Amino acid sequence: MKIVDLTINTDLTRRILTGFIRSEITRMGFSRAVIGLSGGIDSAVSCFLAAEALGGENVLAVRMPYRTSSADSLEDAQKVIEAAGVQSLTVEITPMVEPLFQRFPEMDNMRRGNIMARQRMIILYDQSAAFNGLVVGTGNKTEILLGYTTLYGDSACALNPIGDLYKTQLRQLAEALGVPESIRRKAPSADLWAGQTDEGELGYTYAEVDRLLYLLVDQRYTPQECIEAGFEPSFVHRVVERMRRNQFKRILPPIAKLSNRTIGYDFLYLRDWGT
Repeated sequence: MKIVDLTINTDLTRRILTGFIRSEITRMGFSRAVIGLSGGIDSAVSCFLAAEALGGENVLAVRMPYRTSSADSLEDAQKVIEAAGVQSLTVEITPMVEPLFQRFPEMDNMRRGNIMARQRMIILYDQSAAFNGLVVGTGNKTEILLGYTTLYGDSACALNPIGDLYKTQLRQLAEALGVPESIRRKAPSADLWAGQTDEGELGYTYAEVDRLLYLLVDQRYTPQECIEAGFEPSFVHRVVERMRRNQFKRILPPIAKLSNRTIGYDFLYLRDWGT
């Protein structure tokens, strides 16, 4: 098996990402951020970075539990709130989503989970308006590449500081930032239903898939070259197909082209219209 080194310079990464948050938010005319805090490692890292970039008083962390949410998740989120020194709010989503669940009792866990993720984003964007801050994303590179995210749910944000970090790399940054050990050690989970874990749903570990994704994406290996590097053919094909199938989640909705300057095709950049 080819050795894949995903070690990052955490000091440099930290400086780049806090600078990114500060510059992106201020250039859009804001000075505050809103973050959905789940009690997991991804949202904890985004919260710590935002607090460092903007000051804890300018960050609102929102906990949005459902009735089956783990009590440990709420406690871990509280640890982040206290350690990062941010403002906080808790909004229970149960009374908001249950009427829809009852309307369609045949719903499976995926549909219910997507509804909860999108309801949470409704709350975050409402708080964005109330707090006058931009929504900061909490999705890592592994999730984005695999499409392990809810479109217009947890994937929605104004900016994402951790989207170019694989889960393996994000764990390194979390330790450097001082994210509580209880958060860093627990099994990754969206906490959408009892017993749900990311790796259980995916069928492989983040450590395994990160090495493969790094070769496929960053090193531009072909699937066959990954197999020759020691990865199981079935694993490679499964991951490549998942990446391909979820490409639509990584781009803006395509627009039918009619003019010379079509958004997303020819009009791709910011234009300074001032004088």
